[in-house]
Amino acid sequence: MISKTLAGALVLLGPAIAAPAAARTDPALARVLPRFDTDEHPDLRGVVVLRDGRIVAERYYNGEVPDSLHDIRSAGKSITSLLVGIAIDQGKIRSVDDPVARYWLEAKGSAIGDVALKDMLTMRSGLAAFDEDPASPGNEDRMDEAADPIAFVLSVPRADPPGMRYRYNSATAYTAGVVVAKATGRTLADFARATLFAPLGITRWQWASDVAGYTKGQGNLSLTTRSLATIGEMVREGGRYRGRRIVSAAWLRDALAPKVGIADSDPFADGYGYFWYSKVQQVDGRQVAVSFASGNGGNKIYIVPDRHLVVAITSSAYGHGYGQRRSEAILKAVLIATNPVVAKPARRGARQP
Repeated sequence: MISKTLAGALVLLGPAIAAPAAARTDPALARVLPRFDTDEHPDLRGVVVLRDGRIVAERYYNGEVPDSLHDIRSAGKSITSLLVGIAIDQGKIRSVDDPVARYWLEAKGSAIGDVALKDMLTMRSGLAAFDEDPASPGNEDRMDEAADPIAFVLSVPRADPPGMRYRYNSATAYTAGVVVAKATGRTLADFARATLFAPLGITRWQWASDVAGYTKGQGNLSLTTRSLATIGEMVREGGRYRGRRIVSAAWLRDALAPKVGIADSDPFADGYGYFWYSKVQQVDGRQVAVSFASGNGGNKIYIVPDRHLVVAITSSAYGHGYGQRRSEAILKAVLIATNPVVAKPARRGARQP
């Protein structure tokens, strides 16, 4: 039975924050982050940059401090994806080819019930649910206002065959959380605490539950900026953190691999995997592949494998497009500052080819 207690209500079991190892500040990056002190919108909160797991730049804005908790909104969907992967690693979920109803028995006969988990994770459930359309039957705001969110999701009708059309919505991410809870016999938040947060040293967090007691797998997760960076570093390291296996490398390869092209509908991404985005950034004439988690207002975990970088950003620009643009601008500024030298100039007097 799912507890109706608010999950993760300011968990404080040890050190206040998960802190990656410190390193000498990168002089180039030290000049980048202060540029945003005078941003015209006073809702940027924090930026942490890791290189090879060590902090090389960190700055907080508008009253934020390192141990401030921050609602990362839909970037929480990417955390839910990690938890689906851990449940698969543990054998609690057999395969992404399984239908939702295999684990959520009450969903049998509903539009979501026979949707394969892989179609749920790529926003191709076929449900008549679209968060950008207030009139959509499965719109996020309607779900949040429902007296019974479980009954609400089970009542959302089908608009397309599963697997055919990408339609961004929170109902399917909520469903992913329910599936993990059913498969593991624990709330999503409890499962996250034991298998993800505690192993990463993250002891300060909040993850809200709905009136039915189910953790909101679609978001409503609050973390510190450093904790976001820690999660990103684990992903960059292929599922390991400080020598400990957290999630399988196979799951991360599958989850981060783009399954759907979304560039036509999303100016900030090229592809979508299992609740993770991807984009090839053009920086100083170079192509730089980036995987990322993204939340309303500009909340991000950017992972840049070729640069050995993680860039975590927290922002409260909820409902404002400039938040996403500003976070991408921060990422690009970091990438420019860390652009490797193409070729060293020849020494004076050296013979030229």
